[in-house]
Amino acid sequence: MANIHAWVERIWWSQARPPLLLRLLEPAYAAISRRHLSKRSRAVIKPSIPMISIGNITAGGSGKTPFALWLATELKAHGYQPVILCRGDGGKSGKAALVEARADPNSVGDEACMLAGLAPCPVIAAQDRVAGSQLAAGIGNLLILDDGFQYRQLDRCCDIVLVPAEGIGNGHQIPAGPLREPVAALQRADIVVRTSNRPQARIDPVWSHKEWRWQAKAGELIDIRNTGAPAPAQVCAATAIARPQRFFDDLASTGIALLSTQTWPDHYRFTKQDTAALLALNTPVAVTAKDAVKLVRLWAADRPLWVLQQRAEAEEDLLNAIIRQIQHPEQ
Repeated sequence: MANIHAWVERIWWSQARPPLLLRLLEPAYAAISRRHLSKRSRAVIKPSIPMISIGNITAGGSGKTPFALWLATELKAHGYQPVILCRGDGGKSGKAALVEARADPNSVGDEACMLAGLAPCPVIAAQDRVAGSQLAAGIGNLLILDDGFQYRQLDRCCDIVLVPAEGIGNGHQIPAGPLREPVAALQRADIVVRTSNRPQARIDPVWSHKEWRWQAKAGELIDIRNTGAPAPAQVCAATAIARPQRFFDDLASTGIALLSTQTWPDHYRFTKQDTAALLALNTPVAVTAKDAVKLVRLWAADRPLWVLQQRAEAEEDLLNAIIRQIQHPEQ
């Protein structure tokens, strides 16, 4: 499965023409997607508190979750009481629930657990996001919906769409390419943000209006097991995220040598066998914060588990542009 996932990713983010089979399936996906979007648009519900949607038009790897974390932190510093609502991908529980920092990621999802441990505000996981918005109304005064651009059932005062610096890949829709919707769907957006994990000298625009810049820079390695071991200069990089090359590049940008890399599909549930195999390498293992919330439960207490920290940097006035949209959504 991991090999198939990697093969598809290579096709999506290359400029080569996709295989014929994927191109033949593309119109079917597009038709189903349009039908779902149209159905949701006919039954829009206005949440009890203003809602910001953070989403994308490409599948995975645009930085929605770290951007939601950054935005919640900044808005709280400006006097808001934000609540983050996510779908709970990778979790088995379908009920709307307030997520505790030590919650089981197999129940509420890996991203929800990561956010609950890092965010300065409440985090709700709910497959039924209408129910999640109702729960949020009794907790805060501003809702941040993670991965909400295609979820048209909830009205929003600010629609933020993240586009990776690499753009839209081969320009095809799923399964032939990474696009969830045609690029023309960006006309629904209020703010488009180009995200990256390193400075970009030049980015080809995909939208006719201003594209803001936001960057998640690599920080230091932290041992979440607190074993006292010194930070390693070389590691095995292991991860189950969309577009893992970004993580590998982040590690390399800090001067850390990659002895080996291992990947699994996004939201993969690590097993005891996976963990035992990583421990058997007898080399330092580095993962993302999203991986760590799942692995730490299986990891040996006396072995360090290294997590790469991230530091967000936003273009000047991006936060003010978002606040202006919250205050004057009709403009």
